[in-house]
Amino acid sequence: MDFYEVLERRRTYRDFSDREVSDEVLKRVIGSAFKAPTNDHLRQLEFVVVRGRENIAKVIAPLAKNMAAFKELVFEVDESGDKDKMAMFADALPKQQKMLMESGLLIIPFFRQQTHPLLKPVEQSSLNYFASAWCALENMLLAATSEGLGAVFHIPVGDEADKIKEIVKAPEGYEFICLLAIGYPAKGAFLPKQKEIRIEDRIHANAW
Repeated sequence: MDFYEVLERRRTYRDFSDREVSDEVLKRVIGSAFKAPTNDHLRQLEFVVVRGRENIAKVIAPLAKNMAAFKELVFEVDESGDKDKMAMFADALPKQQKMLMESGLLIIPFFRQQTHPLLKPVEQSSLNYFASAWCALENMLLAATSEGLGAVFHIPVGDEADKIKEIVKAPEGYEFICLLAIGYPAKGAFLPKQKEIRIEDRIHANAW
């Protein structure tokens, strides 16, 4: 695909088919992460890859206690009145566990946090490693799209991150940014309506 076609097709999928993602495709998707800009040029990224619903269930077990709270969020009043946004949440919130399980392939992208603790930055540059990891993830999302795959990620909340690091035996000094599920989209998978953005309205010449 043309690069801009990949950008256009990159969407969040939460419904996956049973088709397996090959090791060759997986390596290309993960390999794209190492082409992203990085904070220290060392690209200290590590990836835990979990296949199979039984194995995935063990890793995502810490998410279970938060699911009830997530499902209630969709019924809260949305002050923006944005129907497209609410439709997305109505589909997404109940699927937080299901989407990870049914993908059949879960990737946990780890990065080396070498300076200040991730949740206790002293200045904006303290988040450089974290930002680099997200640049790497964006490359993976685009690579997955070019391979005909769908992808979705869950950002850990509460104590989920610490518990998952313990489950996968992550070494000290490493953090992960999300749980990334990739797979071939199911037929008729729900896709939220994309917002039309008028680019000219978002560009400010010389000053805001």
